[in-house]
Amino acid sequence: MPNLPDVVLWSIPAFVLLTVVEMVSCRLHPDEDAAGYETKDAATSVTMGLGSLGFDLLWKIPIVAIYTAVYELTPARVPVLWWTIPLMLLAQDFFYYWSHRGHHVIRILWACHVVHHSSRKFNLTTALRQPWTSLTVWPFYLPLIACGMHPAALAFCSSANLVYQFWVHTERIDKLPRPFEYLLNTPSHHRVHHASQGGYLDRNFGGILIVWDRLFGSFTPETERPVYGLTKNIDTYNPLRVATHEYAAIARDLKAARSWRERGGRLFRGPGWQPQPTPADPEPAPPAAQDGGSRAAAAPERVA
Repeated sequence: MPNLPDVVLWSIPAFVLLTVVEMVSCRLHPDEDAAGYETKDAATSVTMGLGSLGFDLLWKIPIVAIYTAVYELTPARVPVLWWTIPLMLLAQDFFYYWSHRGHHVIRILWACHVVHHSSRKFNLTTALRQPWTSLTVWPFYLPLIACGMHPAALAFCSSANLVYQFWVHTERIDKLPRPFEYLLNTPSHHRVHHASQGGYLDRNFGGILIVWDRLFGSFTPETERPVYGLTKNIDTYNPLRVATHEYAAIARDLKAARSWRERGGRLFRGPGWQPQPTPADPEPAPPAAQDGGSRAAAAPERVA
Protein backbone atom coordinates (compact mmCIF):
# COMPACT_ATOMS: atom_id res chain seq x y z
CA MET A 1 0.00 0.00 0.00
CA PRO A 2 1.71 3.24 -1.13
CA ASN A 3 1.77 6.23 1.17
CA LEU A 4 -1.03 8.67 0.38
CA PRO A 5 -0.83 12.31 1.48
CA ASP A 6 -2.97 13.70 4.29
CA VAL A 7 -4.89 16.11 2.08
CA VAL A 8 -6.77 17.73 4.98
CA LEU A 9 -3.52 18.54 6.83
CA TRP A 10 -1.90 19.93 3.70
CA SER A 11 -5.00 22.03 2.96
CA ILE A 12 -5.15 23.83 6.32
CA PRO A 13 -3.03 26.83 5.15
CA ALA A 14 -5.36 27.22 2.15
CA PHE A 15 -8.41 27.02 4.44
CA VAL A 16 -7.05 29.82 6.61
CA LEU A 17 -5.99 31.99 3.67
CA LEU A 18 -9.29 31.64 1.81
CA THR A 19 -11.30 32.36 4.96
CA VAL A 20 -9.32 35.56 5.58
CA VAL A 21 -9.81 36.59 1.94
CA GLU A 22 -13.56 36.00 2.21
CA MET A 23 -13.78 37.97 5.47
CA VAL A 24 -11.92 40.91 3.90
CA SER A 25 -14.12 40.70 0.80
CA CYS A 26 -17.27 40.79 2.93
CA ARG A 27 -15.95 43.82 4.80
CA LEU A 28 -14.82 45.76 1.71
CA HIS A 29 -17.74 44.81 -0.54
CA PRO A 30 -20.70 44.05 1.72
CA ASP A 31 -23.86 42.53 0.29
CA GLU A 32 -26.93 43.60 2.25
CA ASP A 33 -28.82 40.47 1.21
CA ALA A 34 -26.00 38.02 2.03
CA ALA A 35 -25.74 36.21 5.35
CA GLY A 36 -22.13 37.31 5.81
CA TYR A 37 -20.13 36.80 8.99
CA GLU A 38 -20.97 37.06 12.68
CA THR A 39 -18.18 36.68 15.21
CA LYS A 40 -19.90 34.31 17.64
CA ASP A 41 -21.27 32.16 14.86
CA ALA A 42 -17.87 31.84 13.17
CA ALA A 43 -16.22 31.05 16.51
CA THR A 44 -18.78 28.30 17.15
CA SER A 45 -18.14 26.81 13.70
CA VAL A 46 -14.38 26.77 14.26
CA THR A 47 -14.86 25.24 17.72
CA MET A 48 -17.10 22.52 16.28
CA GLY A 49 -14.46 21.79 13.64
CA LEU A 50 -11.66 21.49 16.18
CA GLY A 51 -13.82 19.29 18.38
CA SER A 52 -14.67 17.03 15.47
CA LEU A 53 -10.96 16.41 14.85
CA GLY A 54 -10.55 15.08 18.38
CA PHE A 55 -13.69 12.95 18.34
CA ASP A 56 -12.89 11.59 14.87
CA LEU A 57 -9.60 10.23 16.22
CA LEU A 58 -11.61 8.37 18.86
CA TRP A 59 -14.18 7.02 16.40
CA LYS A 60 -11.47 5.87 14.00
CA ILE A 61 -10.33 3.16 16.41
CA PRO A 62 -13.40 0.88 16.03
CA ILE A 63 -14.01 1.94 12.42
CA VAL A 64 -10.48 1.07 11.27
CA ALA A 65 -10.76 -2.24 13.13
CA ILE A 66 -13.99 -3.13 11.29
CA TYR A 67 -12.73 -1.97 7.90
CA THR A 68 -9.46 -3.89 8.35
CA ALA A 69 -11.30 -7.07 9.31
CA VAL A 70 -13.59 -6.84 6.26
CA TYR A 71 -10.64 -6.02 3.98
CA GLU A 72 -8.69 -9.05 5.22
CA LEU A 73 -11.69 -11.33 4.71
CA THR A 74 -12.45 -10.29 1.14
CA PRO A 75 -10.38 -11.87 -1.66
CA ALA A 76 -10.75 -8.79 -3.87
CA ARG A 77 -7.99 -6.20 -4.09
CA VAL A 78 -8.05 -2.82 -5.82
CA PRO A 79 -4.49 -1.65 -6.54
CA VAL A 80 -3.63 1.95 -5.78
CA LEU A 81 -2.34 3.20 -9.13
CA TRP A 82 -2.49 6.46 -11.02
CA TRP A 83 -5.50 5.29 -13.02
CA THR A 84 -7.40 3.58 -10.17
CA ILE A 85 -7.34 6.59 -7.83
CA PRO A 86 -9.82 8.60 -9.99
CA LEU A 87 -12.10 5.56 -10.12
CA MET A 88 -11.93 5.20 -6.33
CA LEU A 89 -12.70 8.90 -5.92
CA LEU A 90 -15.73 8.44 -8.17
CA ALA A 91 -16.92 5.41 -6.21
CA GLN A 92 -16.41 7.14 -2.86
CA ASP A 93 -18.35 10.18 -4.09
CA PHE A 94 -21.24 7.91 -5.14
CA PHE A 95 -21.44 6.32 -1.69
CA TYR A 96 -21.00 9.76 -0.06
CA TYR A 97 -24.15 10.87 -1.86
CA TRP A 98 -26.16 8.04 -0.29
CA SER A 99 -24.60 8.57 3.13
CA HIS A 100 -25.42 12.27 2.96
CA ARG A 101 -28.95 11.62 1.77
CA GLY A 102 -29.49 9.03 4.49
CA HIS A 103 -28.31 11.50 7.13
CA HIS A 104 -31.12 13.84 6.06
CA VAL A 105 -34.03 11.42 5.95
CA ILE A 106 -33.34 9.11 8.92
CA ARG A 107 -33.73 10.99 12.17
CA ILE A 108 -31.08 9.22 14.26
CA LEU A 109 -28.58 9.97 11.48
CA TRP A 110 -29.88 13.53 11.11
CA ALA A 111 -29.05 14.03 14.80
CA CYS A 112 -25.41 13.79 13.76
CA HIS A 113 -25.59 15.83 10.55
CA VAL A 114 -27.87 18.60 11.86
CA VAL A 115 -24.78 20.21 13.40
CA HIS A 116 -23.54 21.19 9.96
CA HIS A 117 -26.85 22.91 9.13
CA SER A 118 -27.30 24.72 12.43
CA SER A 119 -25.72 28.03 11.37
CA ARG A 120 -27.84 30.80 9.89
CA LYS A 121 -24.74 32.09 8.14
CA PHE A 122 -23.16 30.64 5.02
CA ASN A 123 -19.45 31.24 4.67
CA LEU A 124 -16.22 29.28 4.67
CA THR A 125 -16.28 28.82 8.44
CA THR A 126 -19.62 27.03 8.02
CA ALA A 127 -17.68 24.26 6.25
CA LEU A 128 -15.79 23.71 9.52
CA ARG A 129 -19.01 23.22 11.56
CA GLN A 130 -18.72 19.44 11.73
CA PRO A 131 -20.44 16.91 14.04
CA TRP A 132 -18.79 15.18 16.97
CA THR A 133 -20.72 11.92 16.41
CA SER A 134 -19.62 10.90 12.92
CA LEU A 135 -19.60 7.24 13.96
CA THR A 136 -22.85 6.94 11.95
CA VAL A 137 -21.09 7.32 8.57
CA TRP A 138 -18.92 4.21 8.32
CA PRO A 139 -21.58 1.59 7.32
CA PHE A 140 -22.25 3.37 4.02
CA TYR A 141 -18.70 2.67 2.81
CA LEU A 142 -18.51 -1.01 3.74
CA PRO A 143 -19.33 -2.09 0.14
CA LEU A 144 -16.15 -0.35 -1.06
CA ILE A 145 -14.03 -2.19 1.50
CA ALA A 146 -15.76 -5.47 0.63
CA CYS A 147 -14.88 -4.86 -3.03
CA GLY A 148 -11.19 -4.63 -2.16
CA MET A 149 -10.60 -0.91 -1.59
CA HIS A 150 -7.89 -0.49 1.03
CA PRO A 151 -9.06 1.42 4.15
CA ALA A 152 -6.21 3.91 3.68
CA ALA A 153 -7.34 4.56 0.11
CA LEU A 154 -10.89 5.16 1.34
CA ALA A 155 -9.56 7.58 3.96
CA PHE A 156 -7.65 9.46 1.26
CA CYS A 157 -10.71 9.69 -1.02
CA SER A 158 -12.97 10.80 1.86
CA SER A 159 -10.46 13.49 2.82
CA ALA A 160 -10.22 14.71 -0.77
CA ASN A 161 -14.03 14.89 -0.93
CA LEU A 162 -14.11 16.89 2.31
CA VAL A 163 -11.44 19.30 1.09
CA TYR A 164 -13.31 19.86 -2.18
CA GLN A 165 -16.47 20.82 -0.30
CA PHE A 166 -14.74 23.60 1.64
CA TRP A 167 -14.89 26.13 -1.19
CA VAL A 168 -18.59 25.58 -1.98
CA HIS A 169 -19.59 27.15 1.37
CA THR A 170 -19.62 30.74 0.17
CA GLU A 171 -21.92 33.45 -1.11
CA ARG A 172 -19.06 35.35 -2.74
CA ILE A 173 -19.08 33.12 -5.85
CA ASP A 174 -22.05 33.35 -8.18
CA LYS A 175 -23.05 30.67 -10.65
CA LEU A 176 -20.24 29.17 -12.71
CA PRO A 177 -20.32 28.38 -16.46
CA ARG A 178 -22.98 25.80 -17.34
CA PRO A 179 -20.69 22.76 -17.82
CA PHE A 180 -19.36 23.18 -14.26
CA GLU A 181 -22.83 23.72 -12.85
CA TYR A 182 -24.10 20.63 -14.65
CA LEU A 183 -21.37 18.25 -13.45
CA LEU A 184 -19.98 19.57 -10.18
CA ASN A 185 -21.22 20.58 -6.78
CA THR A 186 -20.81 24.36 -6.77
CA PRO A 187 -21.50 27.18 -4.30
CA SER A 188 -24.84 27.78 -6.02
CA HIS A 189 -25.91 24.15 -5.59
CA HIS A 190 -24.66 23.97 -2.02
CA ARG A 191 -26.43 27.19 -1.02
CA VAL A 192 -29.65 25.38 -1.93
CA HIS A 193 -28.61 22.45 0.24
CA HIS A 194 -28.13 24.69 3.29
CA ALA A 195 -31.37 26.63 2.79
CA SER A 196 -34.42 26.19 5.00
CA GLN A 197 -37.16 27.05 2.48
CA GLY A 198 -39.59 24.23 1.82
CA GLY A 199 -38.68 23.83 -1.85
CA TYR A 200 -34.98 23.65 -1.01
CA LEU A 201 -35.16 21.17 1.88
CA ASP A 202 -33.30 17.88 1.41
CA ARG A 203 -31.89 18.68 -2.02
CA ASN A 204 -28.44 18.65 -3.65
CA PHE A 205 -26.63 16.01 -1.60
CA GLY A 206 -23.63 15.62 -3.92
CA GLY A 207 -20.10 15.97 -2.56
CA ILE A 208 -17.90 16.57 -5.60
CA LEU A 209 -20.36 15.71 -8.37
CA ILE A 210 -23.91 17.03 -8.63
CA VAL A 211 -24.78 14.46 -11.31
CA TRP A 212 -25.87 11.98 -8.61
CA ASP A 213 -28.64 14.38 -7.63
CA ARG A 214 -29.67 14.76 -11.26
CA LEU A 215 -29.73 10.98 -11.68
CA PHE A 216 -31.64 10.19 -8.47
CA GLY A 217 -34.17 13.03 -8.44
CA SER A 218 -32.83 15.19 -5.61
CA PHE A 219 -31.53 18.15 -7.63
CA THR A 220 -32.94 21.66 -7.34
CA PRO A 221 -31.32 24.75 -8.94
CA GLU A 222 -30.88 28.01 -7.07
CA THR A 223 -33.70 30.29 -8.17
CA GLU A 224 -34.25 32.47 -5.09
CA ARG A 225 -31.96 33.68 -2.34
CA PRO A 226 -31.68 31.00 0.34
CA VAL A 227 -32.55 31.48 3.98
CA TYR A 228 -30.00 29.44 5.90
CA GLY A 229 -30.30 27.36 9.03
CA LEU A 230 -33.01 25.07 10.35
CA THR A 231 -36.77 25.35 10.03
CA LYS A 232 -36.71 25.83 13.80
CA ASN A 233 -33.38 27.34 14.83
CA ILE A 234 -31.73 26.51 18.14
CA ASP A 235 -30.53 30.05 18.98
CA THR A 236 -27.35 29.06 20.76
CA TYR A 237 -23.60 29.37 20.30
CA ASN A 238 -22.87 26.73 22.94
CA PRO A 239 -20.85 24.02 21.12
CA LEU A 240 -22.07 21.26 23.45
CA ARG A 241 -25.71 22.10 22.77
CA VAL A 242 -25.05 22.47 19.05
CA ALA A 243 -23.52 18.98 19.06
CA THR A 244 -26.24 17.26 21.10
CA HIS A 245 -29.54 19.15 20.78
CA GLU A 246 -31.21 16.71 18.38
CA TYR A 247 -30.17 13.71 20.45
CA ALA A 248 -31.81 15.40 23.44
CA ALA A 249 -34.96 15.98 21.39
CA ILE A 250 -35.02 12.32 20.35
CA ALA A 251 -34.68 11.26 23.99
CA ARG A 252 -37.67 13.43 24.95
CA ASP A 253 -39.75 11.97 22.12
CA LEU A 254 -38.85 8.40 23.05
CA LYS A 255 -39.80 9.06 26.67
CA ALA A 256 -43.19 10.43 25.59
CA ALA A 257 -43.85 7.70 23.00
CA ARG A 258 -46.86 5.44 23.64
CA SER A 259 -45.76 2.36 21.69
CA TRP A 260 -42.70 0.61 20.32
CA ARG A 261 -43.90 1.40 16.82
CA GLU A 262 -43.87 5.09 17.65
CA ARG A 263 -40.40 4.77 19.18
CA GLY A 264 -39.17 3.16 15.98
CA GLY A 265 -40.67 5.98 13.95
CA ARG A 266 -39.07 8.61 16.15
CA LEU A 267 -35.68 7.01 15.53
CA PHE A 268 -35.75 5.79 11.95
CA ARG A 269 -38.36 7.86 10.09
CA GLY A 270 -37.85 11.43 8.94
CA PRO A 271 -37.01 14.19 11.45
CA GLY A 272 -40.52 15.66 11.17
CA TRP A 273 -42.36 12.33 11.37
CA GLN A 274 -45.40 11.98 13.65
CA PRO A 275 -47.56 8.91 14.31
CA GLN A 276 -50.98 8.95 12.73
CA PRO A 277 -53.67 9.48 15.39
CA THR A 278 -56.47 6.96 15.71
CA PRO A 279 -60.08 8.16 16.15
CA ALA A 280 -59.85 7.37 19.87
CA ASP A 281 -56.56 9.20 20.36
CA PRO A 282 -55.99 12.92 20.75
CA GLU A 283 -53.90 14.71 18.15
CA PRO A 284 -50.27 13.73 18.85
CA ALA A 285 -47.93 16.36 20.18
CA PRO A 286 -45.37 17.68 17.69
CA PRO A 287 -41.95 16.03 17.99
CA ALA A 288 -39.51 17.55 20.43
CA ALA A 289 -37.26 18.28 17.47
CA GLN A 290 -39.50 21.26 16.71
CA ASP A 291 -37.93 22.88 19.73
CA GLY A 292 -34.54 21.41 19.02
CA GLY A 293 -33.88 22.46 15.46
CA SER A 294 -34.90 19.96 12.80
CA ARG A 295 -34.83 21.55 9.35
CA ALA A 296 -38.16 19.92 8.51
CA ALA A 297 -39.94 20.21 11.80
CA ALA A 298 -42.92 21.77 10.08
CA ALA A 299 -43.31 18.86 7.67
CA PRO A 300 -45.16 15.66 8.54
CA GLU A 301 -42.33 13.62 7.09
CA ARG A 302 -39.23 14.51 5.11
CA VAL A 303 -38.61 12.81 1.82
CA ALA A 304 -35.81 13.57 -0.54
